[in-house]
Amino acid sequence: MSAAERILSRAVNEITPGSIVNLGIGLPTQVIRYLPDDFDVQIHSENGILGAWKQSPPEAMDPFLIDAAGAYVSLREGASLFDSAVSFALIRRARLDLTMIGAFEVDELGNLANWKIPGKFSPGIGGAMELAQKTPRIVVLTTHTDKHGRPKILKSCRLPLTAKACVSRIVSDLAVMDVTPQGLVVREKLVEISDADLQARTEAELTFAT
Repeated sequence: MSAAERILSRAVNEITPGSIVNLGIGLPTQVIRYLPDDFDVQIHSENGILGAWKQSPPEAMDPFLIDAAGAYVSLREGASLFDSAVSFALIRRARLDLTMIGAFEVDELGNLANWKIPGKFSPGIGGAMELAQKTPRIVVLTTHTDKHGRPKILKSCRLPLTAKACVSRIVSDLAVMDVTPQGLVVREKLVEISDADLQARTEAELTFAT
């Protein structure tokens, strides 16, 4: 199983039936593929959809129906379509239950950096700031280290922040960690790895739940 598959297959367990969920651009948008077809959830897309569902087969795709990431999607029965003003009103009034979001960096205080790497092009912070600030529960989906093997889970974020103290849980390809007042607590390991090896791949100090 690849790193992405481990993250995505574990991430679906974070979604409570009957909830309203936003799946951020990148890895989180793929979570929907791992949900059972009859799973009771309303997927929100900030470009104006409540009730987005899995990508249609090519012959059934609607070229006018895309999510915020530009992917062609289908709609669940009872779905709603609206403008971006209504969509962001839902976010700002904390009507979403959960947002799953990617990260360049996340730290032990729950600070999130996922929109800008200085010196590289960025289209802007977009809806990530609103989602991170206003959603009651934020779950970060990320590889534990970057492509150079450097930790992405830090004592303190170095990149420009998306939002402060917003992250509740981190699901990496190695472990599931909660942000707590006492720091990061490892709740579950997704691979065979020792406590010491996991800590060596993490800049932030980890506590291991018994």
